[in-house]
This record gives sequence, C-alpha cells and structure tokens, in this order.
Amino acid sequence: MVNLYAKRYYFFILSALIILAGVAMYFVEGFKLDIEFEGGTIIEMRANEKMFTAANTQDLQTQIADFVTETINKPAKVQKSTAYDVSKNKNAESFDVITISIGSKDTLSNSELTKVEEAVVKEFKLTAKDPVVSEESVEPYIGKEIMNNGLKAIVIAFILIILYVWYRFKAMSGLSAGVFAIVGVFHDLLIMLAVYVVFQIPLNESFIAAMLTVVGYSMNDTVIIYDRIRENNRLLRKIPLPELVNSSIIQTLNRSINTVVTSLIAITTVYIFAKINGINSMEQFSFPLIIGIAAGCYSSIFISSPLYVMWKESQKKKKITGKTAKA
Repeated sequence: MVNLYAKRYYFFILSALIILAGVAMYFVEGFKLDIEFEGGTIIEMRANEKMFTAANTQDLQTQIADFVTETINKPAKVQKSTAYDVSKNKNAESFDVITISIGSKDTLSNSELTKVEEAVVKEFKLTAKDPVVSEESVEPYIGKEIMNNGLKAIVIAFILIILYVWYRFKAMSGLSAGVFAIVGVFHDLLIMLAVYVVFQIPLNESFIAAMLTVVGYSMNDTVIIYDRIRENNRLLRKIPLPELVNSSIIQTLNRSINTVVTSLIAITTVYIFAKINGINSMEQFSFPLIIGIAAGCYSSIFISSPLYVMWKESQKKKKITGKTAKA
C-alpha cells in the first residue's frame, strides 16, 4: 500500500509554491479587477460581418481598445463575443459583438458615450443600422458591496461547516476535524486566487459565485474521507492513526478521482462551449470551477487529512510528555 501520509511534505510544498507564486505576482501586479468591481461603463456594439477572423481577432481588439483610450483619455479593454438575433423567430442568427469596457471611478457621461460610439463607428466603418447593442454603467461601490457580501457568505459557510463536522464527527474530535476541513477549503480558494493573479485574469461576480460552489464541493470530498476514517476507527482500533488515515484515503481514492474526473469533464465541456461561442458569463463561471474542483479533490486527500493526523499526533505526544513529567 502506498504511504501517502509519509509523502505529505511533498504535497505541502507543491501547494506552497503555487500560493507563493500568486503572492509574488500580487505584489508585482496586484489583482486585476473586472469592470463590475472596478467601476466604469460597458458598451456593446455590433461588428460587421466577417470583421473578426481567427487571425486578426487579438490585434483588432487591441486596436479598438487603443483607439477608445485615445478618444476619451480613459483606459479601455475590448473583447469580441457572440450574440444572437432573436427577432429572426426560429432561425436566430448569430453576430459578433464588440464589447468595450472603460474602467473609471466615474461612469461616462452621455456626451462621452456618444463620442465613443460615433468615433468607433466612423473609424472602424461599422455598417449596422443600429450599431449600439447595449450600454451599461457600473458604480464602483456596487462591486465592493458584491465582494463584501460574497466574503461574508464564505465566512458564514465556514462557520456552519465547522459546526456540522464538529457534531457529525464527534468520534474523531469533531472540532479539530472541522477546522482542518476548513483549512483545506481555504487552500482551494488560495489556489484559485493564485491562478487568477499569475495569469492576470479579471476578478468579477462569477468568481465569487464559483468560490462558494467550490466550498461545497471541496467539503463533499473531505466528508467522504472523514466518514471512512470514522468507520475504520471503530473496526481497527489498534492501528496507529497515521496508518488508519492512510488506509482510509486509499480506500476512498478511486471514488474521489472518479467523482472529480467526471465533474471536470462536464465543466470543461461547458468552458470549451462557452469559449467557442463567446458566452462570457459561462466562461467566467466555469473556468474558476475547473481550478477549484481540481484543488478541492487534491486538498481533501493531501492537505486536510494529513494535517488532521499531524495535529492529533502532536496532541498525543503532549499528553505522553505531560504524564512523564508528572511521574
């Protein structure tokens, strides 16, 4: 039988390296916030047919962004996406959309909006009868409120999880089991943040929703392992705790891997579909889920359970030391 517990420090180091890479990039670049958190204005304009191709999409997005930035002297980002004309009844036609995100503490005034739209239509020769698909302004405080509420929801979830595990697993010192289950979940969230910081992916409300989803998924894996540890503890009382936990992890390993692989297949399919079809909301939600679910399976096996054993073993040594000192 493979002794995963004996190799725990290798797994700790791997996680630490990923998280430290995120911390280093944070001090260099900081978090990249989407307009939902940063504040600003989003303008969607209908592109000409075949305006974007596989070869020119990246360069054309950059050209439009630079042009808008020069026009109003405010930083702009441009993303090509796809929309559908539902007015065509059953035969809905797809068309490319130029999404212009202008980050600013103050949203654009009506005159600035008109200036940008008219300039883009003229410069890039947009031919649609009504080129403006939509306009949306976002105040910075709205994003901060969403982020704060999301963090509060995560903290409440953590507290409820600890209480549940404490009650459910009294036989294996439920409070410590709950605390280290949360350490594992916190690890998953840090891995998600590290990936976003390293690759400078904008944080938005989809990321908050994905974080809350990963909290539940990660706990599912951890509870399965804890349940097997509790069962084996009743049946194999004479086996040392490290060996018992290692056996429990091995026994649930196939189930954990099968669960995460099937989940990742489904979510990756959603991500690819959204990427191909330019459905930004689905793409922004599915990508952090891929990272978080993979990290959740990893932490349940290689982080939470080994840390729980280390804690219990350290308590055991303290008790033995205390009895020796009294004697």
